[in-house]
Amino acid sequence: MTPLLELQAIDHVFADGSTGLRSCSLALARGRRHALLGANGAGKTTLLQHLNGLLRPSAGRLLLDGRPVDYRRAGLADLRRRVGLVFQNPDRQLFSAQVEEDVSFGPLNLGLDAATVRARVAAALDAVGMREYAQRPVHHLSFGQKKRVCIAGVLAMEPEVLLLDEPMAGLDAPMQAELAQLLDSLAARGVTVLLSTHDIDFAYGWADDLHLMVAGRCIASGPAPAVVAQAGLLHASGQRLPLALALHAHLVARGVLPCGAAPRTVEAVLDALPVVPIHSQQGNPI
Repeated sequence: MTPLLELQAIDHVFADGSTGLRSCSLALARGRRHALLGANGAGKTTLLQHLNGLLRPSAGRLLLDGRPVDYRRAGLADLRRRVGLVFQNPDRQLFSAQVEEDVSFGPLNLGLDAATVRARVAAALDAVGMREYAQRPVHHLSFGQKKRVCIAGVLAMEPEVLLLDEPMAGLDAPMQAELAQLLDSLAARGVTVLLSTHDIDFAYGWADDLHLMVAGRCIASGPAPAVVAQAGLLHASGQRLPLALALHAHLVARGVLPCGAAPRTVEAVLDALPVVPIHSQQGNPI
């Protein structure tokens, strides 16, 4: 099946002569949850900005539905309508004074009528749990709330692909869990999601497909279990073995758990532990 969005042998050289991407190839299968992993400076943000057309490759090409992207104004407008990008720092993306006004900016630029814009904005704010904040000034929001508004602004465009640069950064554990649920619900609706992260445990437990980056190149892509099975590539990209796999292997070696496919999260490994009866002082099970 033709990937929805694909980078083919992309190079990117910045104006100062530094190299951001080196013959980087990556394909996003439609409707799947993708996680992009790599150390700082590996090129994750640069890659995301190419997928959205914010950066243009020095060599190679970007394909959308199997066709090369047209970097003229109309082509870029179509790409950015279909592929939304959420920056790591929400202050780079929020520019309106009021929440509702900011979220409506994209749909208005699509030339939609007022009723459609209102419906899209309401649905997007509902999706991120920010409907009650519609009339709030943006500068009164917390960091996590600003991130939600940024996501709502992209969702209001109804993109086919949602790109998120380090979306979990700066969020506490409950907010991370809520964001993961939101991304799951979008994927269930057919939206293709790609996020960059440093958290191998989250990526392995959440994503259908993993992509590993090293020095501007994607060195591995595929279903999460297949990618993490390649220990050398994990190490090369600055990643350790997911804790769920390490814990499962340890318990199997000690005979606590049977051999077999490892669960994807630590919680699932713990749930798989056999129930051991607790005995009273007289030796009777309680």
